[in-house]
Amino acid sequence: MTLEHSSYKLAFPAPVSRFIGREREVETVKCLLTMQEVRLLTLTGPGGIGKTRLGLHVATALRDHFTNGVFFVNLAHLRDIAFVVPTIAQTLDLKETGDQPLLDQLIASLREKRLLLLLDNFEPVLPAASLVADLLVACPNLKVMVTSRFVLHLQGEQEFAVPPLSVPDSTHLPDLVTLSQYEAVALFLSRVQAVRPAFQLTQANARAIADICVCLDGFPLALELAAAHLKLLSPRALLARLEQRVPLLTNEGRDTPMRQRTLQDTVAWSYQFLAPQEQRLFQWLAIFVNGCTLEAVEALCVALRPDTDAGTVLEGVASLVDKSLLHQTELADGELRFSMFGMIREYGLEALKASGDMEATRCAHASYYLRFAEEIDPELAGPQQAICLERLEQEHDNLRAALSWSLERGECRQEMGDEKEMALRFGVALSRFWNIRGYWNEGQIFLGRALAISSEAQTEVRMKALAEAASFAVYQDESVRGEALCQQSLAQSRAQGDTAGIGWALYLLSELSWQRGELSVVQRLLPEALACFKEVGDQENMAWSLSFLADLASIQGEYVRAQALFEESLTIERQRGNTRGIAGSLLGMARTLFLSVGEAPTLCSCLEQSLALSRELGDKVGITLCLSLSAIVALHQGDAVKARSLVEQSLALSREIGKKPITAWSYFVLGQVAQRLGEYQGARTCYEESLASGNGVAYNLELPFFLEGLASIALLQGEPAKAAQLWGAAEMLREAKRTPLPPVYQTEYQRLVVVARTQLGEQTFTTIWAQGRQSPEQALATQAPLPSPLLKKGNSSEVRPTSSTSPHGLTTREEEVLCLVTQGLTNGQVAQRLCISPRTVDTHLTSIYHKIGVSSRSAATRYVLEHHLF
Repeated sequence: MTLEHSSYKLAFPAPVSRFIGREREVETVKCLLTMQEVRLLTLTGPGGIGKTRLGLHVATALRDHFTNGVFFVNLAHLRDIAFVVPTIAQTLDLKETGDQPLLDQLIASLREKRLLLLLDNFEPVLPAASLVADLLVACPNLKVMVTSRFVLHLQGEQEFAVPPLSVPDSTHLPDLVTLSQYEAVALFLSRVQAVRPAFQLTQANARAIADICVCLDGFPLALELAAAHLKLLSPRALLARLEQRVPLLTNEGRDTPMRQRTLQDTVAWSYQFLAPQEQRLFQWLAIFVNGCTLEAVEALCVALRPDTDAGTVLEGVASLVDKSLLHQTELADGELRFSMFGMIREYGLEALKASGDMEATRCAHASYYLRFAEEIDPELAGPQQAICLERLEQEHDNLRAALSWSLERGECRQEMGDEKEMALRFGVALSRFWNIRGYWNEGQIFLGRALAISSEAQTEVRMKALAEAASFAVYQDESVRGEALCQQSLAQSRAQGDTAGIGWALYLLSELSWQRGELSVVQRLLPEALACFKEVGDQENMAWSLSFLADLASIQGEYVRAQALFEESLTIERQRGNTRGIAGSLLGMARTLFLSVGEAPTLCSCLEQSLALSRELGDKVGITLCLSLSAIVALHQGDAVKARSLVEQSLALSREIGKKPITAWSYFVLGQVAQRLGEYQGARTCYEESLASGNGVAYNLELPFFLEGLASIALLQGEPAKAAQLWGAAEMLREAKRTPLPPVYQTEYQRLVVVARTQLGEQTFTTIWAQGRQSPEQALATQAPLPSPLLKKGNSSEVRPTSSTSPHGLTTREEEVLCLVTQGLTNGQVAQRLCISPRTVDTHLTSIYHKIGVSSRSAATRYVLEHHLF
């Protein structure tokens, strides 16, 4: 018996839709199949990833490479391995004859043939893998391509994990042409046009379509199922419903395999082949958000089953990876991270909930991440700071889930229990991370809730949490709340005899006094705080206090003393290996050198090192301050173009993190750049914006700079009287605070003052100057309304005026976020509009909900309408 062939035979199902994308994968798979040493190629991946379509496309493209044909064998409907060989034989038109076993007949027919078999959906007959091995051994010119959710584990098997389709970066939406070239977008548009032929990608729907593709992880099946719904829904409406992905994505097409009728079916198809212990592990792993390490998996399993063996866990994880229910990625340090695609995780969570183990699993998950956070916290002040920050960032979503559970459990119980203590411990352990990475809203809100559920307790951990809550209020410039929390923390620390706690409370009160411009209070409190830190040997806070004292000396013109204090702080930080402390001390030294017209090479070296270290840590405040100082230095070196670029980066970052004093200073520097470029109206806008961001006369110590900037531009715009009045007000404020004009600004200042004095005449000039000295508030009150936004030369970019206060307690950025959310925009769309990350939008929304007392988008929208906010 033989197989009869023409010179070429193709036995494949004809595609019913156009194959889109996958150029790189197609070339890789073709290359592998044409390599002599590759006889068995297995395309693996979860259901709906597109294994079959890719295999069919490649096999068709290689039809000329196989003299005796390429054949497609569908095994999806089989459950008994006894039918595998007959199914292959039937596909090859091989008729069984005589008493010889069919496998032997098949081998005899294929032994001399140059042929490719595509065995599709192999997972239901996985034990039949040995038959494939027999065929390959006996038929030297045969090649087999398999599509399977599971690896076959045969000798010589070459695995190719089929990835999702490429999706755009939802935080930086490209132009329409580029967006349409992403594979997921192209497939989605093609399938939508099958039900709505006139549908097109437009500026109006681009954001929603991009977000849909990201939401569905670039899974072809998910995209095709979702596209069918655009026959009745708009992209924005579809996106809103995709928050519950599995129930929505269904397909009633009669020609669609049952296992692909819904996304739930595709996952269930894989789940049913798992052994009971694998199903349990799969359920547990679904509790992790955006992946985890093997260490975390092992810890979770041991917590839930104390007799768990580490080797068993490793085998189980490997099995889930082999079965495409889990995928692994290698991090920069070589560590592997395991995660699930969104739709697979949703199925796992539903199965976990149905098993009754959800609460125990969440508890084990939270307990692990509490230990993780507490163990890593001390390292955030040492030489491993950057690595540890990155580890915390990688686990940020898991940490948030654990935090939420600890709060939920604590808030639903009346008695003081472990969960309430757990919430406080979480807040203490993560405070450094939140502070360095600028998650102040997150830290403040969490600590506030944790303290609220433990108000009756006076434990050591609660005292620490109270101190951290006070620090976040100070960092966010919430003077009244910060003062109350600091005083409460100070009182409790004194009552307990906690010297370190006393020192920290005094340090924070010094920060508050600095924000208010009360330098005499700073001079009284800060040395006392430093003495407390020295008494207990707290090197970390000793160094910060020395840097703070250096800042105080610098702003008061004591540059030699400031430099010595910064160097003392730097020595301590270098001994401890505290990267952030080193960066801060170097920045302070650079700023002092600049203000005092110190050595330029040393200044630039310190500044460059500080910026590099801040970027290494992802310290947004440090980066922002370095960029603004770099801009000033570039401007004084004559490079206004470079200065503008640097300060615009600084301004964008400062607005993102919501630090008003830093934003105010960035506007001032941008005003200096515009003034140097002759853009006087733009410079005036920036100086006035610096005043608005600074929030009033007593708010910050940079106010004299802002007034002097306005004075200089008033003179250049032909208003010498206005300039004299503003200079007088600035002089009065400098004298009151004992903050003299730094040497670096004195030459230009004196030149402009002479010009104004000449234009007005000595007597008039002196009179108006005195009026400004008598009432700085009046000088500010007579400022004209803010001019139209600054337009850069040759560019349409603009610096928009912002409101600095809100009757509802919202920051300017929170008002912007709330306004866009109530217009129906998703987090990704809001992030794109405001040039921030979706994670930052989520943090702002948490703060907004807390401040206006709501818990959902719809409630926030009602609040806006009822209060006529926008």
